[in-house]
Parts: sequence; C-alpha cells; structure tokens
Amino acid sequence: MNNNLQTFLNLADAVIITDVEHRILAVNTSYETITGYTSEDIIGKKAGILRTPYTPKETHQAMKAALNAGSSWSGVFTNRKKNKDLWHSSITITPFIVEETAYFVGVFRELEQLERGFYLDDQRIGRIQKSLLKVLAISCEIRDPSIESHLSRVQNLTEQLVVRHNERNLLNLSVKALSLIAHSSILHDIGKSAIPEGILYKPGPLADYERKIIEMHTLIGVDIVIKIYAELDDELFESELSTAKNIILHHHERWDGTGYPHQLQGMDIPLEARIVSVVDVFDALTTKRPYKEKWSMELAIQYITEQKGKHFDADIVDSFLSLYEDGMITIE
Repeated sequence: MNNNLQTFLNLADAVIITDVEHRILAVNTSYETITGYTSEDIIGKKAGILRTPYTPKETHQAMKAALNAGSSWSGVFTNRKKNKDLWHSSITITPFIVEETAYFVGVFRELEQLERGFYLDDQRIGRIQKSLLKVLAISCEIRDPSIESHLSRVQNLTEQLVVRHNERNLLNLSVKALSLIAHSSILHDIGKSAIPEGILYKPGPLADYERKIIEMHTLIGVDIVIKIYAELDDELFESELSTAKNIILHHHERWDGTGYPHQLQGMDIPLEARIVSVVDVFDALTTKRPYKEKWSMELAIQYITEQKGKHFDADIVDSFLSLYEDGMITIE
C-alpha cells in the first residue's frame, strides 16, 4: 500500500483501507478496538468479513454503484464484531488513485455504545411496525376466525392503492408516508372488539339503536389506540398514532358529508381515511358476511364506480379502477 495513504490511519475514527477488489490492506487502532479484529486477523481478507443480513441489500447496491462510478459514498451499515455483537456505524468510503493504483478509504463512526438499545434502519423499523400492528389488530378482533384474512386483504390492497394514487396524482408522498398508511390500515376496525357479538354478527337488518352502537366503533377504536400508544411511550410508533387515528375515526365518513361519526365532507376527510374507505367497502362487498351474501367482482366494481363523488373521493376511485383494469385486484 502506498505510504501516502498511511495518514488516514491516524484519524480518531475507525479507518479501513482496501484495494479495488475490497481486500483489506490496512486498518487503524480504532478499527481494531471497536471490531475486536486485529490487523493480523483481517488484512488480506475481503471487507465483507463484518457483513450481516441486517444491512439492506439496497445499501450495498448503492455503495457499489457509487464506487464503481468513481464517486464517494456515505451510508449506514449494521456489521458484526469479532465477538458476534452487532456494530452499527455511519461510513464514508472514498476512492483514491495513487500512482495509477486505486484504493478505497472507509471512515466509520459508531452510532451507539449499546447502552440504551441499538440502531434500527428504516427498513427494519417498517417490518417491525407492520408485524406488531397486525398482531395488535388480530388480537383485538380474535372473536371472528375470518378477521385475519380480511385485515390482511385490506392492508395489502391499501398498500397498492396508496402507491398508485400517489403516482397518478403526483402527490409526492414519501415512502415512509405511504408505509404509514398501509401499515395503519390494519387497525381500521379495532373498535369493533368492544361491540356485542349479538349486534356485530346479527343476520338481517339492524335496529336504529343497534346501528348507533355499531357506529360507536370508530370512537372506541381511537380510544383503544391512544391508550395503547400511551403505554408504549416509544417514538418508534409515534408517527403511526396520527395516521392510525385518522383511519380508525374517519374511514366511515362519506365524500358528500353523510357518513359518521363527524359528517366530514370532501377534502376535510383525511387522505388516508378516504383511501381505506374504498378498500374496506370493496372487501366487505366481495366477502360473505353473516348478514349478506358475497358480491361478484363486477357488481362490487359497479357499486364503487357509482359512488364516485357520493360515498367516495372520485380521484381515489379512479386510482382504484386503474388497479382493477391492470388486473391487480382479485377476490377470494
């Protein structure tokens, strides 16, 4: 290795120097201290010796693309030390050409000392949130053996619809915002866990007072999630609370203002609630329930179309219909 690169080894941060094949040529004392690997352990080995499956593939792909183009790259890695502990770090890798030979210099900074938990990348956070919200929703509605499939269908179709609507209408919603809506949609009917079974699964028409009780599930649901989130007191779920509340409280509002519980109208209804409203009604129509038979796909699509500008946001219905036309909507 060229002596001109030795200066980097004097940095306080962990430093690793590799050749263009990512074979380790040198590391500094900080790198040895943090990882537990001595120079003798790893010089000559590939830099991937520390790699774990917890760093998303997309991160490695972005790194390789930048370095292959001769550019510097910065990102976050979740690696593993010699003693098998996880090591979370921010790294900047810079290519250098010295006497017509290419080298890569990586400078690491630890993100934590593992005294109060550990770093999670956005992808892992998303997976954890989705799984926990699903367990929460199913647990609260365990009386109905078919509820898991309904909730999963609503969540999956909401994910498709929110992505399509974002693209068609150039809303520029972030990936995180799209995921929040999809993940939180599974909680839409959580308040029904408090509704008596005799009313919830009653065959035939409901009496006025029974319908009023059913309509209370939106308010009950919000109260449930507020109490749960208060107990969690964890910023990992902080951003979900507002989105989940909007979906639970307002997915039965109607575009023309005749819905419940607050008779909101038009754009006053939160976007996430307007999206879940279409999905929830479609799934309800195309599923057999104690009080109704299953509708065909054609009849359900016809109803959704007829309700543009009445029950539903017309733009969202158009996005939904575009999914149908592309063959992306199916029923069991």
